[in-house]
Amino acid sequence: MLTARSADRRPAVVEPPPAAPRPRRHRRLGAVWPYLLVAPTVLGAAFLLVYPLVRNTVMSFQHFGLGELIRGGATWVGFANYRTVLDDPEFWTVVRRTLWWTGLNVVLIMVLGTLVALMLVRLGRRMRLAVMSGLVLTWATPVIAATTVFQWLFQSRFGVVNWALVKLGFDSYRDYSWFAHGGSTFAILVVLVVWQSVPFAALTLYGGLTTIPVELYESARIDGAGAWQSFRLVTFPMLRPLFALVTSLEVIWCFKAFTQIWVISEGGPNGATTTLPVYAFQIAQSLHKYDLGAAVSTLTVVILLAALVFNLRRMFRQEGAL
Repeated sequence: MLTARSADRRPAVVEPPPAAPRPRRHRRLGAVWPYLLVAPTVLGAAFLLVYPLVRNTVMSFQHFGLGELIRGGATWVGFANYRTVLDDPEFWTVVRRTLWWTGLNVVLIMVLGTLVALMLVRLGRRMRLAVMSGLVLTWATPVIAATTVFQWLFQSRFGVVNWALVKLGFDSYRDYSWFAHGGSTFAILVVLVVWQSVPFAALTLYGGLTTIPVELYESARIDGAGAWQSFRLVTFPMLRPLFALVTSLEVIWCFKAFTQIWVISEGGPNGATTTLPVYAFQIAQSLHKYDLGAAVSTLTVVILLAALVFNLRRMFRQEGAL
């Protein structure tokens, strides 16, 4: 038991002196430092994205052909280029084909990506690692390399696909020229784009599936829900924003696809695979009508933005209703 005298002999608590205020110069530097760190990225994005977009938009309001490209001095023509493009029936044919191309690819990508993601959740550790490694390697394959491989696969005389079909008894595919027909070329391009895009969708959705509590699925099973009911009532509502985000990214990816189409068919045969990006490139580079090509490119961006804004507004509206 402490006595009053022993209590008096306890060392006094010495409070540390108050910290000296930071100099004003250091406070200003601390406030500006985050902006300095992101400035190189912002400047690079502005140079690589914003400037070409602005330059393309300005060019779409000018008369800009091969002569103006060489000697300069483009004249302002207002909306004349847009009227020329919008009055061309071929433009609207390409728009419909682009929308069909984008819709078909996105639906296939999201369906297959969701199925692969659900499969990854149910696989064992080793098999999951093997499948994920294959997905990452597919995703990391350069576009030109993957497109070249597909060209070899469907080559008429020495392609593996024709060889396998003939071995299976489909002798009509001997020396069959896949790229001479619009329908088959379109189908090959769809398979190529879907094959390249499914890994991103599958891995992203798999990451979202791992965040859903297991108790929700157990409760659904106790209530008698099957696999489809569990997905419709648990998985999809929990990952609705993620599904909307992945869908938006895949719309952008498919809508602006150019390299695969140009390398394999250059928009042919007979324009069967010409989408808006390919159409704009054909007008600008083949016909040297850079003003009309710029107008088509600007309209392409406007159509894509309209589709994305519609999708994002619907996503936010659904989030607000939850």
